[in-house]
Amino acid sequence: MPLAIAIVIALIMIMTVISEYIRLNIIAKGVRDALQSAIVATVNDNYNDIYHSAREGYAAGFQPNAGSFTASIDHGDVWGRLETLLGLQQSGGHRVKLIGSGEQELRLSGLNITVNNTPLAPSDRTNAQPFTADATIQLEVPVSFAGNALPPLRITLRVRAGWINKF
Repeated sequence: MPLAIAIVIALIMIMTVISEYIRLNIIAKGVRDALQSAIVATVNDNYNDIYHSAREGYAAGFQPNAGSFTASIDHGDVWGRLETLLGLQQSGGHRVKLIGSGEQELRLSGLNITVNNTPLAPSDRTNAQPFTADATIQLEVPVSFAGNALPPLRITLRVRAGWINKF
């Protein structure tokens, strides 16, 4: 009888650990997908500036300006899009998502966006860097297994979106 009880308790603990692992993966994937959607929208927002050079067979963010061209890049409102997509609230220097009881489900911080513009009229188009936007963000998710004994999951999520000519 004690062996059966020990086996049942061990199985319950294993199932709890597995379900917590799955929960953390689902949250991380959801945040990564939302960040990717926000970065893709940022790249698409730059389309109006990219169009001028698309006719020449490459994509770069430049606008005509008095006989020359100047770089024109829009970093967009990624935080605003993330707040809308994930239902985040600002709390200090972080954005948090709260669950019904007022507990934090996740916390985001350290958003860094880098937009890489293609050079204007590159001499070697095959090796020219494409118009891309890279984003990194810090995700922290409290672990709900074993109370507060375990530290929260902290990971850095990275996404990249690019713009290329279709025609």
